[in-house]
Amino acid sequence: MLSTAEVWLLTSPRLIVDCVRMTAAPTRNSADQSELADLLVACDGVLATRTARAYLSRGELRWRVTSGRWQQPGRGIVVAQSGPLTAAQRLRVAVLWAGPGAALAGLTAARLQGLRGFDLDREVVHVLRPVGAYKQTTRPPVDLKMHYTRLLNTDDIHPVRRPAQTRTPRSVIDAAAWMPTVRGARAVLAASVQQRLVRVGDLRSVMERNTRMDRRGIIRSTLNDIEGGSHALSELDFTNLVIDAFRLPAPDRQVERRDPSGRRRWLDVVYEPARLVIEVDGAAHADVLQYWDDMNRDNDLKLAGYTVLRFPAFAIRYSPHIIAATIRRALSADSREKF
Repeated sequence: MLSTAEVWLLTSPRLIVDCVRMTAAPTRNSADQSELADLLVACDGVLATRTARAYLSRGELRWRVTSGRWQQPGRGIVVAQSGPLTAAQRLRVAVLWAGPGAALAGLTAARLQGLRGFDLDREVVHVLRPVGAYKQTTRPPVDLKMHYTRLLNTDDIHPVRRPAQTRTPRSVIDAAAWMPTVRGARAVLAASVQQRLVRVGDLRSVMERNTRMDRRGIIRSTLNDIEGGSHALSELDFTNLVIDAFRLPAPDRQVERRDPSGRRRWLDVVYEPARLVIEVDGAAHADVLQYWDDMNRDNDLKLAGYTVLRFPAFAIRYSPHIIAATIRRALSADSREKF
């Protein structure tokens, strides 16, 4: 019998079936073949060999593989088709190959859970496996990136989603730790909160539990900034490269305001005593309709007595000194607040 971890490795989201566990071999009749067909649909055509043997004799299974009707992408794994593996099949093959206790993780799991905007290296499948778990030497035809940990238990694994994958907070924190650049790590954290996939508190709990995590300091400081109102990477850059680096007064961030029509709006940065609003524009703001929406909002703010400064996101990265000087002049020009 397999362990509890193995039992839930590859359960279908539609049928309560097991793509891994060996069961008592049924009498091979038409009803059982119908059950096998349902199982293959539920498991995207990917089964552990021992599971397939519950429905097929050794000879029948060998014939399906040697005839080219099925394929064997790795030891102990069969796929009920002859063509290239689909994206879903690659994920299932990766988890099966990695062995008991393994799960999809990092960006691979986070994308499945709804994270958008990180499509580079999408073919890479990130799998997390406990240290010391069963290992195979011959890899399957999947662009597989293995990660190992001493901190992986059932609380880290999503209770419903299949193939087995880490919960969203763990997925995002691991993705941030494994990103090739610090900027990429900060982008993953910001996007996951901005897209409302996870709360900062949940991310912080995962981070605090893993004392050996890479980039732990960067992740902690980024979560602090996000909690303070910087929900986009450009806003995080603004905080670090402009406000902190040039020691400008701390502003309010993501301030809610109602426009004349009653619509709720969010302002990136506000110095309320100075009646100064600062907006950081990413690439989406170049869209014609978005541009008009921005101008319309700026007009409302100006008529309400605010000064509005807008800066493109790229300028924050490449010319932060110019932006800081502009903001300082705007603050100094307002006699109602002395900084």
